[in-house]
Amino acid sequence: MTFTYIFSGFAVGTLVGLTGVGGGSLMTPLLTLLFGVSPSVAVGTDLAFASITKATGTFTHRLRGTVDWQIVRLLCYGALPAALIATLGLKYFGSLNKEIGQVIRYSIAASVFLTVIALLFKSKMLNWLNNHPEKQLQGRQLQAATVAAGVLLGTLVTISSIGAGAIGATLLVMLYPRMSAAHIAGTDIAYAVPLTAIAAFGHWWLGSIDWALLGALLIGSLPGITLGSMAARAVPEKLLRGILATTLTLVATKLIF
Repeated sequence: MTFTYIFSGFAVGTLVGLTGVGGGSLMTPLLTLLFGVSPSVAVGTDLAFASITKATGTFTHRLRGTVDWQIVRLLCYGALPAALIATLGLKYFGSLNKEIGQVIRYSIAASVFLTVIALLFKSKMLNWLNNHPEKQLQGRQLQAATVAAGVLLGTLVTISSIGAGAIGATLLVMLYPRMSAAHIAGTDIAYAVPLTAIAAFGHWWLGSIDWALLGALLIGSLPGITLGSMAARAVPEKLLRGILATTLTLVATKLIF
């Protein structure tokens, strides 16, 4: 089984490298559906996995100067308190009991559907905003909307481990349509480091992290991400995103039914 986990980590890492979509959208449903891992343990383990891999990515983006730290701060103002409150909510209601496990399962499905929407319609939303500059937020409204986006993402990530990748990047594109793609990616990864770390610590407190599983996933994913990143330019992006969106839709449907 350990080899299977390593191979799964490699496969997910490769897809993340190829598409840029967060590993949670793929890893958490995979652990739940294919390996029968309980939803709460799948979420907790994936959050610990994400906090390690995203920290590495942030270091790279910081060296390249592609992180907007002011936006990172605004997102964290909303996301970190939301993560703490969501963790306390899971503790109060019992994250490992069957009923809450089912709620987490549905939360994972909802987050996967949001990821699919982000994958398919991000470009169209960006084009619409660029064609309607009067609809773009400015000043205090933009700052408040950024904090609110952080609250949404902090809650989603803590409950389902999904949201800090494609959903977070899409929200940043909608709020800051003039920001370059490199800065979107760097900022999205940077704010997710403290968020996933706090959420992972919360799940460790709840007892919902499988450390042996985490180690196996990391062994596979790190070379997979490297390989996927190297091959990304050789594969048509539209084809990859279409296949990924179809796969995620089927996964979310299976999680519900």
